[in-house]
Amino acid sequence: MKISLEWLKEYVELPADTGELVDVLPMLGLEVEEPEGETPESLDKVVVGEVLDKQPHPEADRLSVCQVNVGTDEPANIVCGATNFQVGDRVPVALPGAKLPGGFKIKKSKLRGVASEGMMCSAKELKLGDDDAGLMILSDSPVIGTPIEDTISSDRVLELEITANRGDCLSHLGVAREISARYQKKLKIPSLVASAEAVEQADENCLLNKIQLEDDACPYYTLWTIRGVKIGPSPDWLQKRLMAMGLKPINNVVDVTNYVLLETGQPLHAFDAKKIKGSSIIVRRAHENESITTLDGVGRKLQSDMLVIADAERPLVVAGVMGSIDAEVDDSTTDLVLESAWFRPGSVRSTARRLGLHSDSSQRFSRDVDPAGVNYAARRAIDLILDTAGGELAPSFVSSGSPPRSERTISIEHTFVEKTCGFSVSGEDLSEAWKRLGFSVSGNGPWDVTVPSFRSEVERPIDLVEEYLRLRGTDDLTDSRIVFPALERENDLSYDFSQDAVDHLLGQGYQECCHYSLRSSAEVESWFTHLCTDELALSNPLTADHTHVRPSLLPGLVDALAHNQKNLNDLTRVCETGRIFRPGPRGNVEWISVAFAAFARSNERGWKEEPALDFFALKNQVNSLLRSTGLTLPKGLWTTISEDASWQDGYSARLGDAHKNKLEINLGIIRLSLTKEKEAKGPVFAAELLIDPVLLSKRKKTVDFVPFSTFPPAIKDLALVVDSKEPAETVRIRVEEIAQGVGKEKFEVDPVTIFDLFEGKGLPEGKKSLALTLRFRAPDRTLGEKELNQAFEEVIIGIRSGTAYELRS
Repeated sequence: MKISLEWLKEYVELPADTGELVDVLPMLGLEVEEPEGETPESLDKVVVGEVLDKQPHPEADRLSVCQVNVGTDEPANIVCGATNFQVGDRVPVALPGAKLPGGFKIKKSKLRGVASEGMMCSAKELKLGDDDAGLMILSDSPVIGTPIEDTISSDRVLELEITANRGDCLSHLGVAREISARYQKKLKIPSLVASAEAVEQADENCLLNKIQLEDDACPYYTLWTIRGVKIGPSPDWLQKRLMAMGLKPINNVVDVTNYVLLETGQPLHAFDAKKIKGSSIIVRRAHENESITTLDGVGRKLQSDMLVIADAERPLVVAGVMGSIDAEVDDSTTDLVLESAWFRPGSVRSTARRLGLHSDSSQRFSRDVDPAGVNYAARRAIDLILDTAGGELAPSFVSSGSPPRSERTISIEHTFVEKTCGFSVSGEDLSEAWKRLGFSVSGNGPWDVTVPSFRSEVERPIDLVEEYLRLRGTDDLTDSRIVFPALERENDLSYDFSQDAVDHLLGQGYQECCHYSLRSSAEVESWFTHLCTDELALSNPLTADHTHVRPSLLPGLVDALAHNQKNLNDLTRVCETGRIFRPGPRGNVEWISVAFAAFARSNERGWKEEPALDFFALKNQVNSLLRSTGLTLPKGLWTTISEDASWQDGYSARLGDAHKNKLEINLGIIRLSLTKEKEAKGPVFAAELLIDPVLLSKRKKTVDFVPFSTFPPAIKDLALVVDSKEPAETVRIRVEEIAQGVGKEKFEVDPVTIFDLFEGKGLPEGKKSLALTLRFRAPDRTLGEKELNQAFEEVIIGIRSGTAYELRS
């Protein structure tokens, strides 16, 4: 936001050194982005001239030949194409030899056969404004022949970056209030003259009968009536103020509303009363398929949840954003209706973003304006309208609703302030600082601090401490003991788990990534066709690339792999932890996710080829991850994934059900068509764990170390003939249970492993042979052959009696 220092001086005494102010403002939280000087280039040989005579050009219909007094003995003969000036007007004249901004040089010349001894200039040609529709008409009758630079204000404009929580500083008065508090100078708020009495039902003096508030997005709305105004150009001082802020002067009424917006931060809107249909103003949501042509001349289709200000037939204003051309003030306007209202920030912000229409009004309403300033801003504007356009204010104004908030009181202890600051603070300094900011203070530690409505973000005791420190400054703090409360509290369970998971994966050669939690609609709809993606869509997305909350971490990981592969970086393994969202029986459910992805081979060439990553290596990494983080594999068997848009059919598997078992694991090859879309060359192996946060409270805090046995195991192999449809893992688990039951009290049995699978000749149809290894060991001795054979026989008996498996001879 632009701030004029000359303008600020009307409200507060500024330091003599502007550089000091530029340094102080950031300390108050108002970042100075771009200081602007007076004029970017010299305007030497550009002077004030007065038009003495104006005649049509003999050879050109659109040109005129003028006699212009420029302060020399003889008037200058100048050919001009502008039409907005009259004899007697004073305008800037560039004399021969002048060099205008942009490098354009002025010299004597002939235009269609007529000599021209200079050029009369527009504001844009001199870089004194944006208006290039005609000559710059100089008001206040500056002395003829005066260098134009002497007539220009020595104003300096600062570009401030205002944070989203400081809507009160989107005005000159708001910034002046901060400066007055810092320098302990008096804040001079403009006094008011105009007054009227608020009524709910208009009397005969008002041009409209009533206001109908049909939506709580506008809790307070007022209308003021001014009759008999005369529309015309604004005074020179007002035009200069607006042009310094980058606004183009339009007419005295519209310029006043813009001026008051920049002064107070309260947007206003002026209607031409005769253009309003019916006798009331209606604040409502837009009707289906309703449209409006805004003041920028663009037709816009409205959505049914957008707030509008309407008359009996059509919308007149997109509430808080911009008015329409249907009731704008123009040269024929004689009676005005002035709107001053308060709109909820969320409603204005949503509407402006979806329409792609951001205005000075929407910037302020979306960051919250002061409800208590609604009437002050209206009265301030009325005073200026009566001064610049004449007219008469109706003795009453129509008001509906009430301001949505007022001042609030916060209690704060002296000990809390000192503990937070880390140094001693006198009670007098504290209360004095708060009073300088416009707060009321009662008590003497503890205090009750009453915060005015224009500071909506000050809600807690810690906010009051911050306000004190802003004014005091932090450049002279002495050494003090630093306290970190965060080190004394336990971390969130999900944080500890995620950190453990990342630490493990980093040890396995993966690099951690961190992506946005919002993804594009195109990606979500192509990767997750089995989900109800509409449930994941944001109602008010910021950009087209961030329309849905993410249902998985995998698309982001593939992006990272593809980007690094394209740039010839040897980054082939990436991982990420974070929150994801999946539609569930009761709406969207938030899960903790751990995901990792990798190419089968490295991008770099080497003298020794490393083994390629495959499904089983990936599965082993998942098992290792679960063990290291204290989670237990879900009960059940791995099932092949099919007809899932994210995974390649036949090359991926799933274990568990996140909605029932609180843990689900998917791993395998990501669907090749999806990785190809992201320009990843080669298959991408990936795994993703979906974890219910409730499960983390049950995970093992530590993984206990089991010492290696100093005695060798005794190994026995056996082959079983089983049904070909029975999963090998089912067979392995059953045999392991029988073996562990046999040796439960005598010795230990290591996990049973499968080392061979055979199908074909020699086996009955529908059967397969599985070869398994059993490893027995005792903690205190080497097992003897007799003891081993006895245990093995008991295992065989258990298999024969407890299963349908057959021993293969």
